Amino acid sequence: MSNYKTVFFTLGILQIILGIFMLIPIIVQFIYGQIDSSFFGAAIVTIIFGTLFFLSNLDHEKKLNLQQAFLLTALAWLSIAIFGSLPFIFSNLEFSVTNAFFESMSGITTTGSTIISNLENMPKGILFWRAILQWLGGIGVIVMAITLMPIMNVGGMQLFKISNNDSSEKILPKSKEVALRLIYIYSGLTALCAITYNIFGMNIFDSITHSMTTIATGGFSNYNQSIGFFNSLAIETTAMVFIILGSVPFIVYIKFLNGNRSIFTSDSQIKTFIKIIFISIFILSIYLTLNNSSSFDLRSIFFNVISILTGTGYVNAQFDNWGSFPLVLFLALMFIGGCAGSTTCGIKIFRFQILYSFVINQLKKIIYPKGVFVLKYDKNPIDDKFIASIISFIYMYLIIFFLLSALLSLNGLDFITAISGAATSISNVGPGLGSIIGPNGNFSSLPDFSKWILTIGMILGRLELFAILVLFLPSFWRN
Repeated sequence: MSNYKTVFFTLGILQIILGIFMLIPIIVQFIYGQIDSSFFGAAIVTIIFGTLFFLSNLDHEKKLNLQQAFLLTALAWLSIAIFGSLPFIFSNLEFSVTNAFFESMSGITTTGSTIISNLENMPKGILFWRAILQWLGGIGVIVMAITLMPIMNVGGMQLFKISNNDSSEKILPKSKEVALRLIYIYSGLTALCAITYNIFGMNIFDSITHSMTTIATGGFSNYNQSIGFFNSLAIETTAMVFIILGSVPFIVYIKFLNGNRSIFTSDSQIKTFIKIIFISIFILSIYLTLNNSSSFDLRSIFFNVISILTGTGYVNAQFDNWGSFPLVLFLALMFIGGCAGSTTCGIKIFRFQILYSFVINQLKKIIYPKGVFVLKYDKNPIDDKFIASIISFIYMYLIIFFLLSALLSLNGLDFITAISGAATSISNVGPGLGSIIGPNGNFSSLPDFSKWILTIGMILGRLELFAILVLFLPSFWRN
């Protein structure tokens, strides 16, 4: 195991950090007079394990090769989900291991699905911990997408290398610098969101927790009715603005601060992302106007389109009562997702952009057999290796979606619940469709087997599929 000392050393640091964050809800417990030993006990266990990993691997090499990068990515998310479930298990709420792990995995992957059916009656410490998990998951996703995924060549993410000279051996020094700047930006946006929520009527506790889950595009709320509980246009508008700010590539913030003032209007992904939002709103508005005028509410259409596309999962209306077509549209939006390098989920905008360009090029070659057509993304030429990576990613995404759906159906779930459950887990969205796991439903009534299947879908979707699947290849473990 000496080859993996860097991996376990880093895991130790992550567990110590997680344990320190577990102490924060204790402050919340003091404030609201809800003291128990759940968070203190969970923090002690987590910090002890983290310290053991840290101290036993002090002689690690200060570099990370490709094999170690894959292993670290998978183990980091899995270990955080496991230790993140301890406060639920140690609480007085009688969480089963399955439910605790489901809630923790849903939080750290910023999915937002929940097994809690009475959120209003939950202890404040538990609600705050759910928000912390999503907030940590959000920054983890950004750092991973910008620093690790590109050098791992996962699903075309190599297009987003920090520098063309990046290699797996050089990633640690540069990633530390980039990660720090990303954390400052992420924390600043969270603070600004919390202040804005508070100004528009949320109390301090709600504004802090909801700001953390908004920027993370996670969607955990303190109320069964989600953001709809507040019934406030100002709060919903604030949520939409900061959800979009969390859905753009975070590297553009760094470029903006470095002097590129036009980056937000020139970035190809952002422009396509905004177009998809407005096209979806337009189509849904026309449909509801013509077929279900009583359900037409532009405010709800705007909010839920943005929330579902970005995988946030906040809701302010029972959109499963809008008819069949809106459900199909929302299912498609779940798959599309937001921009690469953001906190969002799904297949990602850039993959659809490149796939569209590839299809257009193929049609041109049919019309002009002797023509030479160079495939470009954001004015840069891309080769067949990138195309193969993206097509294989989308293919595996759909295969895994159908496998998850089939397994859920075999466990007795109805068609809508199985299909939307699989989609919401692999796309890290949160709510599904239908009466059970729909906008104001939850996952508590599902069989334990279904919950474990959904947690597998969550981590696969969050880590871009191949970062997990590659670990099951025997060739991966050969030197």
